[in-house]
Amino acid sequence: MPMYDYACGDCGEFAALRPLAQWRDPADCPQCGAASDRIIGGAPAISALSSAMNRARAVNERSANEPRSSRSGHGMNCGCCSGGRASGKTRTTPDGAKSFAGARPWMISH
Repeated sequence: MPMYDYACGDCGEFAALRPLAQWRDPADCPQCGAASDRIIGGAPAISALSSAMNRARAVNERSANEPRSSRSGHGMNCGCCSGGRASGKTRTTPDGAKSFAGARPWMISH
């Protein structure tokens, strides 16, 4: 449940936990019990979020105007992090001819 700010005419401002369905409804003042209207008091309590949520929000903020991969900073298929290129299926014979391991022999390659 989110916490909303309210203002009592006699007692001042207070905060109350309310269900999302009741965000427009007035809340009872905890001191005098009077119905008090909701106000926009301050900034949301973002620091109360978990560290994982804070990291995700920071990545989202950074990528809003400069989109890029948020994983490691490198693009897809970057050669520096993969530990070398894996050998493909192309085999070269001593005379320079190419063959393709596991390929269909009836297919024409380029």
